[in-house]
Amino acid sequence: MVYKTFTITSKVGLHARPATSLVNAVNSFTSDVFLTAYGRTINLKSIMGVMSLGISGGTSVVISAEGIDEREAIEAIERVMKSESLGEEAC
Repeated sequence: MVYKTFTITSKVGLHARPATSLVNAVNSFTSDVFLTAYGRTINLKSIMGVMSLGISGGTSVVISAEGIDEREAIEAIERVMKSESLGEEAC
């Protein structure tokens, strides 16, 4: 299992469009990919799961992946976080 922690830097948080970008980024991977925020963990391949968290700007989230292509899935999330200006890796 691999994981990375990000701080959501988008002032509006993870609303529908950026949440869709994250979901689309991981749907092609076979690994299980999860997002944890506010003490809850959801399947990152589910737009409804992401939207149910109501993640606001400044929130720390953990993305984890487990499976054959787990590293590639995390790398895809990193690219989306940067390209969409959604968040940055937390130190």
